[in-house]
Amino acid sequence: MTETTIDESIFDVASLCEAFQNTVARCGDMPALRTPGGEQEISWTEYGDRVRGIATGLASLGVGPGDTVGIMLLNRPEFALVDTAALHLGAIPFSVYNTSSPEQVSYLFGNAGNKVVITEQAFLPVLTSAATGVETFISLDGGDGTISLADVEGRELDGFDFEASWRAVKPEDVLTLIYTSGTTGPPKGVELTHGSMLAELRGCNAMFTGRVGDRNVSYLPSAHVADRWGTHYTSMGIGHTITFVLDPRQVIAALPEIRPTIWGAVPRIWEKLKAGLEANGITDPAALPEETRQGVRQLVGLDEVRWTASGAAPIAPEVLQFFSDLGIPICELWGMSELSCCVTINPPDDIRIGTVGVAVPGAEIAVADDGELLVRGPLLMRGYRGQPDKTAETIDAEGWLHTGDIGTIDEDGYVRIVDRKKELIINAAGKNMSPANIEQTVKASHALIGQAVVIGDARPYNVALIVLDPDVLATYAGPGVEQEVADAIEAANARLSRVEQVKKYRILETDWLPGGDELTPTMKLKRKPIGEKYAAEIEALYS
Repeated sequence: MTETTIDESIFDVASLCEAFQNTVARCGDMPALRTPGGEQEISWTEYGDRVRGIATGLASLGVGPGDTVGIMLLNRPEFALVDTAALHLGAIPFSVYNTSSPEQVSYLFGNAGNKVVITEQAFLPVLTSAATGVETFISLDGGDGTISLADVEGRELDGFDFEASWRAVKPEDVLTLIYTSGTTGPPKGVELTHGSMLAELRGCNAMFTGRVGDRNVSYLPSAHVADRWGTHYTSMGIGHTITFVLDPRQVIAALPEIRPTIWGAVPRIWEKLKAGLEANGITDPAALPEETRQGVRQLVGLDEVRWTASGAAPIAPEVLQFFSDLGIPICELWGMSELSCCVTINPPDDIRIGTVGVAVPGAEIAVADDGELLVRGPLLMRGYRGQPDKTAETIDAEGWLHTGDIGTIDEDGYVRIVDRKKELIINAAGKNMSPANIEQTVKASHALIGQAVVIGDARPYNVALIVLDPDVLATYAGPGVEQEVADAIEAANARLSRVEQVKKYRILETDWLPGGDELTPTMKLKRKPIGEKYAAEIEALYS
């Protein structure tokens, strides 16, 4: 298949609906949505036809402009079908994390006000016990009290004008709600508009030009802005082939079949991929002949990748250097849900490890007097749904969004992130430290260390809670594990200043899973809940 380069003018449209319709017309029989192995494959023409059918069915159920539609699905092609169909009605589809509890679902639906939810049987018990305001449940695979998606798709509605419906969608209309991960309190519903996301897509495409036929992977939660931006919306405008991986734990195993040309991952995925290669003897890629490196890239399924990214959390420079030496340079980036996703990206032809790159065109960045990064431009959210007070706290009168991140900007415009403003450690002696920087150093010291949380705020010294990686742990036996961790902490401390060093630590006999008490669905640390849950273990380290 010949790949056609796309310039950012392709996003000079009124809405994602118009961008999608243009792509359907341009890409025709090319594959749009698929599953690993090609068990399910939907062309762009089929995608367009099914969106029309589902939109008609949703309209017959009363869904119209401005209505919210909840979605709770695994990563599957049907997500793209139903989400895009809702957009064509001027509706506001939004996703719920699959790990959500009934209480969390109830809170989100109360804020969103949706009367329709699209789901699958596995999630019905959670939804039906929580979604008191929902009137219509649409299920992909049936279930009591639901309407099947096939039934919705087969409905007709006299007088419904599909084209007039999507052409009525304007840049200022809300595209979706992205609920913040709730690390600092109840989730807030970020209202992104068609215009803000189109500004984001224009800016990003100017940094790494997309191509029709690029292959990408959807495995991160669709409730997170990264998956919606990086796979769903980008593809709607350019014409990628998206492979959906149901279980994110299987994404590394799926890569050799998919062979993506574009791929992004959170740091933990890159760390696990590195640990797997190291376990197989690939410890110094720079020392390998290029033929061998090519073989390794082919083995892991990244031999045709044109552009890779890491984001959502800090990543250790050692991990970035490892893959750069392997011939897979990673463009670390930085952004927020409130900013339609990416604000800064390392240009593929000028990556500077340790930075998160330069501002995408259209984003203006500044540093406040206290070091906080400020951003303004057309990619800003409209606001937090139903919370004008929280919106006013975040976006000031001059249009600057206060990100909560402390950072610096060098003379070339490259941004370095120090840490979250509210997460900086200020020890008993008044020394400011970045826990994220210390944690990266600890994790990079040994593949056994899957998670590390450093505590030290208002304390005389730093301590750490350590969680071992179960996959790496399975390759070890006997008492040698504790010594390996001790040696790793010693090695990490050698790279830290005296005040940053970890004086004591505790290995927890547990695994932290995405969406659990300790990690958000995208594997960010929930520091406050961790501090509360493991208060006894932390106090013991200071006793």
